[in-house]
Amino acid sequence: MQIIYKKTNELVPYENNPRINDEAVDYVAKSIKEFGFKVPIIIDKFNVIVAGHTRLKAAEKIGMEEVPCIIADDLSKEKIKAFRLADNKVSEFSQWDYDLLKEELNGIIGIDMEDFGFSNEDLDDIDFENEENPYTMKVKIPQYEMKGEMPELFELVDTSRSRELIDRIEKSNVSDEQKAFLKQAAQRHLQFDYSKIAEYYAHQDKEMQELMEDSALVIIDINDAIAKGYAKLSADIESEINGDE
Repeated sequence: MQIIYKKTNELVPYENNPRINDEAVDYVAKSIKEFGFKVPIIIDKFNVIVAGHTRLKAAEKIGMEEVPCIIADDLSKEKIKAFRLADNKVSEFSQWDYDLLKEELNGIIGIDMEDFGFSNEDLDDIDFENEENPYTMKVKIPQYEMKGEMPELFELVDTSRSRELIDRIEKSNVSDEQKAFLKQAAQRHLQFDYSKIAEYYAHQDKEMQELMEDSALVIIDINDAIAKGYAKLSADIESEINGDE
């Protein structure tokens, strides 16, 4: 491989680049400033970027006028398209060894790793990333597949405790407004059988599945659950764990 230097204004971002990278630009810019431009941008013979869109944006952000490049002139047009996707995809299969990561981070003195996306909260989370601690921050999303017959709806939730409370509320002498409030609160005592809910979900059409997801009866996408507020409590608990008490 031969590394050549190209002016940043000569490089052409690929117009159909499917990777959204804007949030990573600041971190890459800080990495370049700290460590130098160590990974060349890969371009084709027409100066169109094959891999390195984020690095180009980061270089422009910090005012670099030229960057190191490698020309992939040995690849066909089809292979360049395939490589562009494969280069981004393969990184998704990597995982952290949290014990080794913690050891490495603890051995770094004089460099603020928050500049590269490691927040103090992330470092604290590592303390929980071991098999002996049940309060892990790891997320393992189950695959909902049919395993047997579809359960009946009444099997998905035990309403006995909730009904008992509602009956007591109805017979009480509190105001109608208070009764309405307490009846709403009584729903907290519904006991859902999530294994049966998962089986029921697997048998449903797309519309019902989406409604069950929006009701947080099943969690398919953890980021979506956080956005909808169903995973917010974990952040509150984490704050308490990391606090003085």
